[in-house]
Amino acid sequence: MARLLDDPGIIRHRGKIEATIADARVALEVSSRHGSLDAYVWGLAGGAPVVNRPTTLDEVPAETEASRALSRQLRRDGFRFVGPTTAYAFMQASGMVDDHLVGCFRSGQPSSA
Repeated sequence: MARLLDDPGIIRHRGKIEATIADARVALEVSSRHGSLDAYVWGLAGGAPVVNRPTTLDEVPAETEASRALSRQLRRDGFRFVGPTTAYAFMQASGMVDDHLVGCFRSGQPSSA
């Protein structure tokens, strides 16, 4: 913990560092229970990506009902610092949601995640 709190390359917030360590433990437990972290998360998300077709950035939400539900379940299972906005950003980054603007070269393309 002391080494991490002195590391200028990361966010040095004791609560977030403790949560990251605890979340790693929860991820291992969830992985063993569900076969993989991937299977667990995709199972919570319904198993298929949601493809949206926003035309402007204003149409891209910060959170959705799906991200609120994902956040609630992650917290029930022991994960921390996973609010609905963080959950939605994770869903976008992992390819669970495609919010690329219409006309973007990545719109409708499979995620590389």
